[in-house]
Amino acid sequence: MREHTVEIRAAGALLAGTLTRPNVDGRRPCALLINGSGPLDRDSAMPGMALGLGRALAVALTHDGCAVLRYDKRGVGASQGDYLSTGFHDECRDAAAALAALRAHPAVDPERVFVVGHSTGAVVAATLVRTVPPPAGYVLLAGAAQPGDKVMAWQSARIAATLPRPLRPLGPVLVRRQARERDRIRRSTADRHDRMPRSRLTDQWLREYLAHDPGPDLAAIDRPVLAITGGKDVQVDPSDVARIGRLVTGPFDGEVPTDLTHLLRRDHGPPGLWRYRGQVSRPMDDWVTERILAWARTRLGYFVK
Repeated sequence: MREHTVEIRAAGALLAGTLTRPNVDGRRPCALLINGSGPLDRDSAMPGMALGLGRALAVALTHDGCAVLRYDKRGVGASQGDYLSTGFHDECRDAAAALAALRAHPAVDPERVFVVGHSTGAVVAATLVRTVPPPAGYVLLAGAAQPGDKVMAWQSARIAATLPRPLRPLGPVLVRRQARERDRIRRSTADRHDRMPRSRLTDQWLREYLAHDPGPDLAAIDRPVLAITGGKDVQVDPSDVARIGRLVTGPFDGEVPTDLTHLLRRDHGPPGLWRYRGQVSRPMDDWVTERILAWARTRLGYFVK
C-alpha cells in the first residue's frame, strides 16, 4: 500500500488529502471519500469524535485493488482556509474540486472513479452528478433523500423519543426549541454565528443545508448506487433508503441493517444519540466495508489485484 499527498485546488482554498493506492503499477479505479458535517479531517475525526471511517475504508479498498482519496476540510488538518466561513455549498464545490484532482492523478483511471459519502457527505456526493462526466457510482452511507429542513425536524423528534427514560419528559421541550432555532436560522443573514459549538455548524452552513433538496440530484443519477442506513440511525430516517431507490434511475442496491447506527457501528442496545460515546470506542463494522467491496465488484466490475 502506498500513500501520496494530493493538493486539491478549490475556489479560495488549497485542500490537502491522501491518496492511498495498491502496490501495483498502472491506473487504478478509485473511490473519493466525502465526510459528513463538522470540522472533519481526512480520517473522519474532529475534536471529541473520532469516527475513523477514512482510514478504515482506505485500508479495506486498497487491499482489494482500489485507490482511495480522502481529504481534510477547509481550515482542518493540513488544508488552508477558514472552516467557520465554509458553507454547505462550499463543501459541495470542494468535493467537485477533489473529484477533478483525483481524475487528473496519473495513478487513477479517470473513468473508474466512484464516490463514498457518509451522512451529509452522502448528500454532497449526490451533487456530483452535475459534474461532467459524473462519477461512475455512488455509495451513500446514512444519506438523506429529503430536504434538509425535513431531515433536521425528523432528527429532533427521533433523538427526543430515544432519550434515556429519566430524560424522556424533556423531549417535547427539545423538539420545540430546535424548531424555533431552525426558524431563526432560516431568517438569519449571518455567516459565522456558531449556534452548535459541539459540531461547530454555523448559521451559513445550516441555512444552506436546510434549504437544500437532494431529490433532483438523486433523480438525475443513472449510475449504480448503493445506499446503506442503519435501522438504529437517529439522525437520518432509515426509510430514506427506499426513497433513494425510487428516485435514482441507475442500478440500485439498498440495505437497512437492523442494529447499525449512524456511526456505522453495530449496537444491540436501544437507539440513541447518548450511546455514541461507547460506539466510537469500537471500529466501523466490517460488514460495511465488505458490502461496499462486494457492490463495487458486482455493479462496477472493479478491483482486480
